[in-house]
Amino acid sequence: MASPRPEEVLKRFLAAREAGDAQHASPEQLRLLRELIHDSPAFTPALLELARLLQLADEPGVAAEHAFVEVQRLLEQAVQLSRRGAPALVELGYFLDIIRGREDDALALWDEAAQQSLKTLEQAWAGMLRAWAEERTKESLEKALRLAERARKVFPDSLRILDEVEQVRAHALQDGVLAASPPP
Repeated sequence: MASPRPEEVLKRFLAAREAGDAQHASPEQLRLLRELIHDSPAFTPALLELARLLQLADEPGVAAEHAFVEVQRLLEQAVQLSRRGAPALVELGYFLDIIRGREDDALALWDEAAQQSLKTLEQAWAGMLRAWAEERTKESLEKALRLAERARKVFPDSLRILDEVEQVRAHALQDGVLAASPPP
């Protein structure tokens, strides 16, 4: 059997979401998500959604511990398939902390997620600084200068951010958006 096309996977995922609500899983919603995961086992958003909903669900005839075993398996699979992506790490961390009482393991996962998120934020801000600097309008340079100030505070040791900040400042000085500092 051929794997479903991305458009079909997304359509089925959205249909599953609409079959219930975010706070109360319907049996239909759980069924649709399980079928989607069966057909597309690497679709991490479905794994995370089903894991979250199973923690809220009270499925008839399913013991809480059995449900928690399934949730943990889904979350661990999401972590693996997402290549230890931050959202999956965070979700597994909350599960281990709240349900399993494994705070140390949860803290390690949250720390890893935070480090990944910071790397992503650094890359995103560097890209924004570069784009706004290259746009070279008064508005884009003003936005870049505001972001540059924040980025330097958050990433004081980042050479990538420092390079982009220097480029922003150079363009802002050249274009008269930033006044030159008087000599000391």
